[in-house]
Amino acid sequence: MAASKKPAASAGKPSPTTGQDQVLEFLRRLEHPLKEEIEEVRRIILSVDPAITEHIKWNAPSFRYEDDDRVTFNLHGAGMFRLVFHCGAKAAKRAGKQPLFKDETGLLQWAAADRATIAFASRREVEDSREKLAEVVAKWLAAAKAQ
Repeated sequence: MAASKKPAASAGKPSPTTGQDQVLEFLRRLEHPLKEEIEEVRRIILSVDPAITEHIKWNAPSFRYEDDDRVTFNLHGAGMFRLVFHCGAKAAKRAGKQPLFKDETGLLQWAAADRATIAFASRREVEDSREKLAEVVAKWLAAAKAQ
């Protein structure tokens, strides 16, 4: 009787992980005073559009839309975290131009015409901005896609 062989692809190699698996493992190991808030903001972003995917970029969870990074956590800083909104690695030069869209929520802090941030320092800030954050993410995805 011949011994069964394992497929060569699985012999001694770890199975590939999805971007979501990477993020879940990252969050499992994350030590941050606002970890629960970070997880809630992640859920809000993912709820905006089923086409949003995630992976790890810049040593933090990052959200992709149509194969381009659009929103990335920045977890550095004492007692706070940021979301960085950007137009991906292949963004067109927008120097001197107006921001991608008019932010009527007041959440975005524009760093450039195609780059902005939102800072969170408490559970209350996350809860109070839940709907506005979802609105900003949806607008950002649409505006960045049009670039």
